Amino acid sequence: MRKKKHTGWWIVGIVVVILVAAGLSVGANGGFARNDEITVGTIGPDVQVWQHIANSKQAKSEGLKIKVKSFTDPVALNRATASGEIDVNAFQSWSYLQAYNKENKKAQLAAIGTTYLEPMGLYSDKYKSVKDIPDGATVAIANNPANTARGLLLLQSAGLIKLKPGFGATSGTNEIAANPKNLQFKEIDDTTGPRVLKSTDLVLIGNTIALTGHLNVLKDSIYHEKVDQSTKDNINVLATAKKNRDNKEYKKLVKLYHNKQIQQWIAKKYQGTKVNVDKPLNYLEN
Repeated sequence: MRKKKHTGWWIVGIVVVILVAAGLSVGANGGFARNDEITVGTIGPDVQVWQHIANSKQAKSEGLKIKVKSFTDPVALNRATASGEIDVNAFQSWSYLQAYNKENKKAQLAAIGTTYLEPMGLYSDKYKSVKDIPDGATVAIANNPANTARGLLLLQSAGLIKLKPGFGATSGTNEIAANPKNLQFKEIDDTTGPRVLKSTDLVLIGNTIALTGHLNVLKDSIYHEKVDQSTKDNINVLATAKKNRDNKEYKKLVKLYHNKQIQQWIAKKYQGTKVNVDKPLNYLEN
């Protein structure tokens, strides 16, 4: 009898170990566990945004544990997200994500929600307005397709160039139809924008990068996208590995970002330059 009892306890013990292991596995794969830490990778001023969100009472009330990891290289961040090193990233526009996926067929990402729209600006240390720009001026423009196209669209809006019909979200300088001022284009790593201001006539800088250089697009640029514009390609998104696009815990980050108190903090911190955009994903995809 005693031998049978010992055998029974061994069986119970083995079952418990299996159940615990299964529970850990489910949690690690984003299943039942609700308190697993979510690693959010981001760049520049958005690091502060997500650190604030991670430490907020709103995150705690949602049962979310968030770890924020700072990056300087956007491509490296996207690849880390695709590989699973980073769960969710928060730095890129919809058009940047599309361009990345086009170039990285085996490391695909998917948007899980929208965050904000912030204007790209045209900056200069030499000229005070667009009308002062001389013939032959050099324009520093991002060397990645999404921000190259966005910069060219901004120059067209400013009346400096005209683009060919069918110009798209990843088109380049070869799609310029008219360049009456004979502007010269110099490709740069867009994260260096603020640092090349003194050595270049004009620089196109996205607002996230501008903020790292202590530039306020509403005050310091000579021309910028309108803050209330509705262009979908420039809306920033939260992104994750394509296989995780339906992860319910990750999607809670979208709701958390748009929380009223969180948005009040962001608006005050960044002087209104990060315009909240709470739209369904089909708004971007259609």
